[in-house]
Amino acid sequence: MPEWHKTDHGLHAHFALCRYVNYRLIRSTWGHGNISIKLLSDLPVGSSKRDEARRAAGYLSKYVSKTFDAPHLFGRHRYDVAQGFQPPVRRLAGRSAEDVLDQACAVMDSEPVRSWSSAQVEDWDRPPAVWFAWA
Repeated sequence: MPEWHKTDHGLHAHFALCRYVNYRLIRSTWGHGNISIKLLSDLPVGSSKRDEARRAAGYLSKYVSKTFDAPHLFGRHRYDVAQGFQPPVRRLAGRSAEDVLDQACAVMDSEPVRSWSSAQVEDWDRPPAVWFAWA
């Protein structure tokens, strides 16, 4: 996902891979400048694939959520999923936003660690919207 660097370094991208890929292969394939690789570690011994995916999603969600902090980027496409890796859609329905949030917490087996609501935005002129992130 693209992000403008805080200093003069310009635009940079964040992405996650589900397995180890040699640094030289990434560097030779990317061809768009510098590469920095971060291993998401510190997982307890015996962590599941779901635990690993949650760690990666938590890391990347920091950058996806910046859309809400930058009004000029609101509504723009901030992420993409590689071909063949699109997760299945899971639809939840309820009588209230709280009901749907309760269902989502049951699916995620935890409470969200971050949230955003259009009700917090002064002069919001679009349909109501909410966003939640789980660790």
